Amino acid sequence: MYGWIWRHLPGGTAVRSLTALVLVLAVVALLLFVVFPWVEPHLPFNDVTVD
Repeated sequence: MYGWIWRHLPGGTAVRSLTALVLVLAVVALLLFVVFPWVEPHLPFNDVTVD
């Protein structure tokens, strides 16, 4: 999969590396700011009750 992505990125090695880094940062930002906050209320980890 990573080889396929690398072959389809435009430019030389430096441009490909920079583009790959931007893609990784975009995926991380999407997970941190969209996916994880949406999923968090559905996780059972906050349902802690102590008597």
